Amino acid sequence: MGLANLNIKERMMYHNVRGLGIAVINNARISMAEHYGDLEAITTKSVNSSTIFSACSISKFLTGMLVMLLIEKGLVELDEDINKKLKSWKVPDNKFTENKNVTLRNLLCHQSGIIDPDESFTQLKSNDGIPTMVDLLNGKSPYCKVPIEVQYEPERNFQYSDAGYCIIQLLIEDVTGKSFEDIAGELIFHPLEMYNSPFSIPEKERKNFSCGHDKSGELVDGKYPLYPYPAASGLWSTPTDLSILVIELINSLKGKSKTGLSLSKAKEMITAQGCKEWTGLGVFLDDSKGKLEISSLGWGVGFQCMMVAYPFLENGLVIMTNTDLGVHQLKGIIGDIYNANDFGL
Repeated sequence: MGLANLNIKERMMYHNVRGLGIAVINNARISMAEHYGDLEAITTKSVNSSTIFSACSISKFLTGMLVMLLIEKGLVELDEDINKKLKSWKVPDNKFTENKNVTLRNLLCHQSGIIDPDESFTQLKSNDGIPTMVDLLNGKSPYCKVPIEVQYEPERNFQYSDAGYCIIQLLIEDVTGKSFEDIAGELIFHPLEMYNSPFSIPEKERKNFSCGHDKSGELVDGKYPLYPYPAASGLWSTPTDLSILVIELINSLKGKSKTGLSLSKAKEMITAQGCKEWTGLGVFLDDSKGKLEISSLGWGVGFQCMMVAYPFLENGLVIMTNTDLGVHQLKGIIGDIYNANDFGL
């Protein structure tokens, strides 16, 4: 069954999904962009081409590309001890770093030895404010109450880590002297004309932002859950904008980058890293279908989304919803859409 034969509205009703946006990539171009449902429960506001969703951890895909662009500029190195360029905070030395230092490669593929503390990296609480990265990494914020340190030798295992991406963010800000948001805008958003991909929600512009909903279809507290860790999970975007980012990666593999991402660095992002063959740099990998598939999943309070692409087939798909179904993406409507799309295989 192809995607054209899937009744999206029926699937939304079945899964109790409020709003949804889809963009399909074929031959390195957006071939379809469709929008369904409500931007906010109990209103007449509909999802449209300008509706911005929380991308949650798809932020890490963006961060991976940003790191590669900084490597192109000679500002950082993939396999250098991260502490050599960090200025405002250092990864604490301990017995696990005696033989191997933490590197950007380790952090990008979640093999740095860093484990997120329990109940950490939650959504922004208005009474607590936005923590500095230094306070957060030192365990001096409500979002991470334990100091971050290496807990196993780098490259020995995989441990998905938001803290690792906070370290990457701090490094980017230390070496550029600019905020993560500003450098992302300068090197990625502006060259690619990604005009609907912010890290914050200005009060006067909220009409374009989708509200989050729980599995019952009810609005979540605060309507717009924010994560004060831009590199790890702070991006808001549209299916079209995220597709532009995927297409940039595809074009970079053909030597046609708009941002300056080289063929070699683009390949490195989608090459198996360290001790796990399914981890790339900012993305996850799967070649079980005989063609390399890359993916990135986003899941936060009130939202779920997925980016998937076959870079060498030049095809892909971005799905964003404003409902947290409480089950893995592939077991909900995102899985229905993913399984209905043959990606040209």
